[in-house]
Amino acid sequence: MTDLPLLDDSELSRILCIVAHPDDMEYGASAAVAKWTGEGKTVAYLLLTHGEAGIRNLPPVEVGPLRAEEQANACRIVGVDDLEILDFPDGLLEPDQALRHAIAKRIREFRPDAVMMTNWRLEVPWGLNHVDHRATGIATIDAIRDADNPWLFTDLAAAGLAAWKATRLLVTGSEPTNAIELSSEDVAKGVASLEAHTVYLEALSDHPEPEKMITDICTSAGEEAGVEYALPVQVIDM
Repeated sequence: MTDLPLLDDSELSRILCIVAHPDDMEYGASAAVAKWTGEGKTVAYLLLTHGEAGIRNLPPVEVGPLRAEEQANACRIVGVDDLEILDFPDGLLEPDQALRHAIAKRIREFRPDAVMMTNWRLEVPWGLNHVDHRATGIATIDAIRDADNPWLFTDLAAAGLAAWKATRLLVTGSEPTNAIELSSEDVAKGVASLEAHTVYLEALSDHPEPEKMITDICTSAGEEAGVEYALPVQVIDM
């Protein structure tokens, strides 16, 4: 008997990944994206900021476009061509109505079966969580509900965006309830997608080596699930 049951994702056909910054999807989650796109599923990314405040020795006006380009490269590696980056301020995200409206709008546009995001809690396995990750998570949870409520953000309905219910929330970096089985090719693409953030990673002198980091995550979850490689996820029914 395994400790971590495998997730049956066969009925998922459209997945919307919502994160705060370029690179947030690349800490394991992008390996699952590679699996899904390889199976013909449709995956889109919604980033709430350009991550412009993320490199201390470079000005935001240079960093924003640079990180957006690195994210586009990372997306191509895992088969994603639907990338939208919003202009909310890096480091100053708040889970307010404006952020909820923007996320609900994209949910109604894309009409996903599932939404994937990163852990939003204050205390996370690697320490204390970034304020933008916390705000993104809270706003995303609320926006999933907002998108399904025809009486909220009625301007979206007036623009032809009818209410839509995403039925599952997949959370990475959290206490897992399930594992998504991966192949060695999926893991390799996940590694390469993180490595695509070249300038950003070069600015982090103490960052772990991507291949070892991602492989360790996927190997450890695979052992718990009884397979070679897997991504650990918390699955929440919405």
